[in-house]
Amino acid sequence: MFGAASNFQDRLIPNYQRLGKIVAHLRGLGLKIVLTQGAYDMVHVGHARYLEEAKRHGDILIVGVDSDKKVKARKGPERPVVPEAERLEMLTHLRPVDLVVCKPLEAKKWELIKIVRPDVLIATGDTYSKKSLKEVSRYCGKVVVLERMATTTTSAKIRLLQIGTAKYLGQALTPRLIKTIQDVMDEVKGK
Repeated sequence: MFGAASNFQDRLIPNYQRLGKIVAHLRGLGLKIVLTQGAYDMVHVGHARYLEEAKRHGDILIVGVDSDKKVKARKGPERPVVPEAERLEMLTHLRPVDLVVCKPLEAKKWELIKIVRPDVLIATGDTYSKKSLKEVSRYCGKVVVLERMATTTTSAKIRLLQIGTAKYLGQALTPRLIKTIQDVMDEVKGK
């Protein structure tokens, strides 16, 4: 089932019910299940490093990917940049990822965690409060908190792109706008 090819159609689990059955089977085989979750918008080296580290904590790495609606609700109307179908497929091309499942906006709090009941839940330091970590640990063998694995985030990369675009447009348009305004002013003055 798992190998060098992405095998997207085999590794994308279409719903939580199917995922529950697969997890029960894998657990029956004695495999240690690791779960992590996120948006994974514009997958970058930090994501790859994070997933590689997550996989070191068990045999099977399941990645819950926020749906487009869920990302919009959390990060704003301009997100995600990459649609959920592409984000899901892209993750299957990363070697450490065994299974992916989409997390719908309508899902109850910690529903995926409760279904998988991972041996290890991998989280980032800024995802959960200490109180939340204590609560969610009831549904996991253990919780491992990892620091971010890159010096930037997807949100920061998007801001840099926006700033760069605005700067370029400012440099390209300002002389033209000034000339247009001057031409209009000259026309109004009758020149």
